[in-house]
Parts: sequence; structure tokens; C-alpha cells
Amino acid sequence: MATDTAGPEAAGLEVMYRGTVYPWHCDQMGHMNVMWYVGKFDEATWQLFAGFGVTPDYLRDSGRGMVAVDQRISYRKELCAGDVVLVRSTLLEVRSKVIRFCHQMENASTGDVAAVTVLTGVHIDTKERRSCPLPEEHMARARALVTDFDPGI
Repeated sequence: MATDTAGPEAAGLEVMYRGTVYPWHCDQMGHMNVMWYVGKFDEATWQLFAGFGVTPDYLRDSGRGMVAVDQRISYRKELCAGDVVLVRSTLLEVRSKVIRFCHQMENASTGDVAAVTVLTGVHIDTKERRSCPLPEEHMARARALVTDFDPGI
């Protein structure tokens, strides 16, 4: 569990995704299946990245990419068909080639935290298939977004 008691907004987490759990997202037990948590987190990732300049246009035009090298998920509360969810996100660490970030998925009606994930992404040259530094302007914008939020995982 996150240790911040002032709430996600005060901790610097911003809403990067809002959506609904549909019946086809649910497994035989009636809860949202783990693949959909990852999918919704992924949608939030691209919104977060766009906030510091890592957009689809930038990636295509510069021959760059982002790859996930580590993802940890803590499932905390079940979500069911009809639940409205939001994902709040923040950057935890920015290095030359590496970004570590967090998403917190919440039930929008209850405020309950359904899941938390921490990911490590690496910036790559897609032709060379090797890591490479982020442009300085992207790093500066990303570093300005880093918070000290403790995701608890």
C-alpha cells in the first residue's frame, strides 16, 4: 500500500486513463481479468509519456522506441463489469536511458485502489536495437514530473 496519506493528487499522481470495465473484460469468476489491468495501464503509459515529449510522432520520426524491461503489479481489490476506473500515474525516476514510473488504478466510485504497478522502461534506437539516451529536452521535462510517491511495491 502506498505510504502517502494526503491522497494521490497531493502525491503528484495525475489521471492518465479513465474507462469502464465491460463484461468481456471479466473472467469466469466475474472479475476483470489480469490482461485488462495491463492493457489499461498501458494506455495510461502512453499518456504519461506524451506529457514529456515521447509521443508516437517522436518515436516514428526519430527511429526510437520504448521497451518495458520490468513490471511489477500488486492487485488489491477486484473490479467487476460496470465499474468505472481511473489510472493515476507519476514518474519515479529518470536516468539518461531509463524511466521508472508508477500507475495506480482506482475504482472511480469508491476510491478504492484496485491495483498498483511499477514499470521500468528503456529508450532504444529501433534500428540498432540498443538503448540510447533520451533527448535532453525530454529528460528535462520528465525530471520535472518526478515525485517521491511510494507505490508500496
